[in-house]
Amino acid sequence: MSDTAEVIGAERDDTAPAVTDEVEDGDDLLVREGDVAGDYLERLLDILDYDGDIDLDVEADRAIVSIDGGEDLDKLVGPRGTVLEALQELTRLAVQQDTGARSRLMLDVAGWRAARREELRELGRTTAESVRDSGDKARLQPMSPFERKIVHDAVATVDGVTSESEGEEPKRRVVVRPE
Repeated sequence: MSDTAEVIGAERDDTAPAVTDEVEDGDDLLVREGDVAGDYLERLLDILDYDGDIDLDVEADRAIVSIDGGEDLDKLVGPRGTVLEALQELTRLAVQQDTGARSRLMLDVAGWRAARREELRELGRTTAESVRDSGDKARLQPMSPFERKIVHDAVATVDGVTSESEGEEPKRRVVVRPE
């Protein structure tokens, strides 16, 4: 199997321990998810000949993997994070194939998600304040579930307004209304 097919197909490493019927401790499973994801992404970076440092962490019952430091990493983010979303799903599939469990792993590349999170918090807060002051509802542009959740959380910090999502994927959007 070629290196590229191996990364995309995430062929199982026969030396890795098999998943048994025993339930793994939650933190142990999250650490294992991070390790599997790190190995998968390291192979991908090698194939692409991209430089990058992989950092593994566990936050809020979720494995967090970030890749930082390389000049070409913006290519792994793509326009509005579309390539990053696809890479995250492929990484989750590689983890699931190895662990046998569905993964909620979060991947960030070149700090894009962290920066986007701050942008969306500010957008949610300022939109909520504008709706509260004007009394007119506001419909935001379509967003991914990750983005919508951040906006909803930011809107919830402002008194006098509420938010909901409407529409169908991929055109689902946040609507902010006065209470």
